[in-house]
Amino acid sequence: MSNAADLAKFGSGISGGILQVQYTQFDTTSIISCGSNTDTEISSLAVNITPVSTNSIIKIEAMVNGEWADAASIYNSVWFFYRDSTKLSASTAGSRNVGILMHSSRSYTSSDASSTPESAVYSYFDTPSTTSQVTYKVGVNQSLGSAVNWYLNRNVTDSDVADQERGMSLICVTEIQG
Repeated sequence: MSNAADLAKFGSGISGGILQVQYTQFDTTSIISCGSNTDTEISSLAVNITPVSTNSIIKIEAMVNGEWADAASIYNSVWFFYRDSTKLSASTAGSRNVGILMHSSRSYTSSDASSTPESAVYSYFDTPSTTSQVTYKVGVNQSLGSAVNWYLNRNVTDSDVADQERGMSLICVTEIQG
């Protein structure tokens, strides 16, 4: 079969077959300023997909590596996705910040905010009900009361020594036959 449309036409014959996979892997570093209680997109972690069926389910997965400038952001952040400009997350709940993942994970228990890498790994199932191109992006919101930087794929100090790790991040979408 030559493309996703052919696969959708013939498919696996049953619901749940994989129609296509698209992904973005980002291995350079950047600094993202996250305002307090402000939904922030990480534009370098975006991927486009054109669903072949309006009945498709899109599984979105992300692995985001980096470090918060303030260690308290680990526990005061939520991670989510955008479908174009629509936030995909838990339902609104009063004045609470809502997302899919309710914190970042730290690789080390120290409160050091300069060399303790963190990560967010999460997924979501979306039903966009379209055959037009959709852009999915990683989003984050932190609530410390002031802006805090997220250092993507690096730690805060980023010194050229062995214990100042660097990593990579990704977003992946899989179209599943509905």
